[in-house]
Amino acid sequence: MAIDEDANTTTRLLTLLNVSATKANKRKRTFEESKPSEKLNKKRTVQISAPTDTLDEALKKAGEDAPVETEQEEGVPGGEEVDEPNGGADPYEAHFGLQPKALTESSREAVDARTWKSQRGKLGKLGGVVEAVPEGAESSTAASSKHQIQEKLKAPLEARQAKLPREIVELQNDLLNTMASYRDLYVTRMALETQSTIREALTLHALNHITKKRRRILKNNERISHASKAHNPPPEDVQDQGFTRPSVLILVPFRSFAQRWVSALTAHTPSPEYQVENHSRFQSEYGLPPGAIDKLANAEPGMYPRDHVEMFKGNIDDSFRLGVKMTRKSVKLFAEFYGCDLIIASPLGLRMSIEKEKNADFLSSIEVLVVDQMDALTMQNWDHVQFIFSHLNQLPKESHDVDFSRIKPWYLDGHSAYLRQTVLLSAYETPETRALFNQSLKNVAGRIRTERRWSPIEVPEGIDQQFVQFDCSNPKDELEKRFQYFVTQLLPSILKSAVQSSNTVVFVPSSLDFIRVHNHFRKNVGISFTVLSEYSKNPEISRARQSFFLGKSAFLLVSERFHFYKRYKIRGIRNLIFYGPPDHPQYYTELLSYPFLDDGVDASDVTCRVLYSKYDWLRLERIAGTEGAAELIKRGS
Repeated sequence: MAIDEDANTTTRLLTLLNVSATKANKRKRTFEESKPSEKLNKKRTVQISAPTDTLDEALKKAGEDAPVETEQEEGVPGGEEVDEPNGGADPYEAHFGLQPKALTESSREAVDARTWKSQRGKLGKLGGVVEAVPEGAESSTAASSKHQIQEKLKAPLEARQAKLPREIVELQNDLLNTMASYRDLYVTRMALETQSTIREALTLHALNHITKKRRRILKNNERISHASKAHNPPPEDVQDQGFTRPSVLILVPFRSFAQRWVSALTAHTPSPEYQVENHSRFQSEYGLPPGAIDKLANAEPGMYPRDHVEMFKGNIDDSFRLGVKMTRKSVKLFAEFYGCDLIIASPLGLRMSIEKEKNADFLSSIEVLVVDQMDALTMQNWDHVQFIFSHLNQLPKESHDVDFSRIKPWYLDGHSAYLRQTVLLSAYETPETRALFNQSLKNVAGRIRTERRWSPIEVPEGIDQQFVQFDCSNPKDELEKRFQYFVTQLLPSILKSAVQSSNTVVFVPSSLDFIRVHNHFRKNVGISFTVLSEYSKNPEISRARQSFFLGKSAFLLVSERFHFYKRYKIRGIRNLIFYGPPDHPQYYTELLSYPFLDDGVDASDVTCRVLYSKYDWLRLERIAGTEGAAELIKRGS
């Protein structure tokens, strides 16, 4: 199997080289010079002599003689420091150098077989974690590294940290140290209070990564130029690039979050003279239109839940993609994808771009991936996220005028996915996000998942809550078993009660389940009902809410996505049926509090039933608490 895959990779590379050779105006290179030969893959000691000139002076002298990427006017932000050679103390070089220590055949086989060696521990302010490395793999030297941020990049952060509470500073430093190991990180419970703190640290890590990569390229340009001027053979150890330039990808749900990430990124610029190109256009396209009033941001405190305000204030368009190019003196927004260093996009926007261009070559060399607000992405179309992951770190379809002699050997071997660092950020876990973490991340350096115990959520005192468990021994049968239990046992018992068969809300977490329940009510239940879904228009919403409140409709079907996007307070509720525990635990509290919006309602007037199976553990834990959920699961054992 591995031989077939290697042969396929070689065939695709040869095709790519042949296509590249036929392009007009491309620097002439023979196949023997460009092919991924044994010479490029053999181990060697990198010797970099001390330069006699500064980097700027060398680049000016090089002029047009430098073969590739002689970006005299660009450079990189952050000063003139020279990185350690491959194998040195620099975590970037240890993980992304010519011969990454963690990238072995045994580590790749363990990752493919999903055999990980795990242990629990504590990681500073990140709290309790589960750390895992591929079974039998050598421990990475980067795993215990301390972050090495360029001094001129770190100065703005330290100036801000001097004004922050000690706990926030410690969280940022612990996060930066963890990022320096280049292991994957999955933050499963990101609080509102720490979002900006985490975002700031991650943008600094991304900028530092881009800086080190670009500085290595420019340094090798200098060495090649010196060799050319001295009529010496070019150095052999100059493999410093991927197939394409973009190396960092940040996925976010809305344009407003792209704004926050760009603001965090530009906050790390090393000097007052630093320019943000196309900033006015960015504010125009990613902010609210001129004269528009943000009702959420300007609402009185307490009118809307805080998490709803933070999620939906600003521009909530979910189709966009933005290229960002970093130079010594500027951040260029709206850069062309193949000429940028960092991409910020929504999954939908990126997918539309890929399907329009019919290739995803700009994702072939992503080395750092951040997926922010995963809880919000699950409320959109999760298939878009999976689509993007399936196109990451694939061999490109076209050469894009790349110099193959400069491509790192492990890119040519098709192993870049085993080195990509992925950071997943979410307010809570879902089966989809856990599956993505378990099945799609292949980083041989290892991975870290945070974990914390949950306390029972607060609900109005005195309400009759019944957790109803149905038997299910196979997760593949869970959807059908839940539906059958609902329509044959739970719903008929409710319809027999004169009290519970009116003023009843049925809350359905899954959109697919919601469609199925809706069809059942429409075809088989001979009672009045109305519907609130994410597709309901404002007039439909008003009619449905009024009809239910006035008692004209006995049942109201509500999808979790509707509540996520609208967060309307619903009056007239006396009975609640949760088709499954909600993903958002606060929704459970909110819905149980809505009956008391009406005058004269006592807790004894309100009933609540929650249908669940053992596969609802993650959602159940957030409502009943870790210990309470364990007891509920044991009940059916």
